[in-house]
Amino acid sequence: MGNVDIKTRLATREDILQIVNLLADDELGSKRESFTDPLANGYIQAFKKIQSSPDNELIVMEHNGEVIGCMQLTFIPYLTFQGGSRCQIEGVRISSKHRGCGIGGKMFLYAIEKSKGRGCHMIQLTTNKDRVNTHKFYEKLGFKATHEGFKLYLNNKVETGK
Repeated sequence: MGNVDIKTRLATREDILQIVNLLADDELGSKRESFTDPLANGYIQAFKKIQSSPDNELIVMEHNGEVIGCMQLTFIPYLTFQGGSRCQIEGVRISSKHRGCGIGGKMFLYAIEKSKGRGCHMIQLTTNKDRVNTHKFYEKLGFKATHEGFKLYLNNKVETGK
């Protein structure tokens, strides 16, 4: 598959089922996502909030009508570093059958250019400590592990997926 055949675009309501399938398409995601048709209402409500926010973009990579990659970009203003904006990247997934083909790199180039265009000073992301291959991918793109992240789950469902 050539990268020429891949389209990068904003997600639409019609993409949500395929996006959730991607989110569930790995060992960690399969434990916390619920890929059912119809989808749980929480996914629909979250998509509506993301879509209506000028500071959020849900990006998909499409090949022959199939969503094969996704990521969420959130643009955050901040006061540190004498004020500015940063891009937070979340929910990065590439279809298991398309990993290792350069799609993730292309998706991140899009995110970097979009962030520069929005005047961001930095891009940040978190990744699960168990995703060692993912860490190597981010390092190859120029990301550096500079901080230790902490999370406080406010309800058991979020933490366990049940």
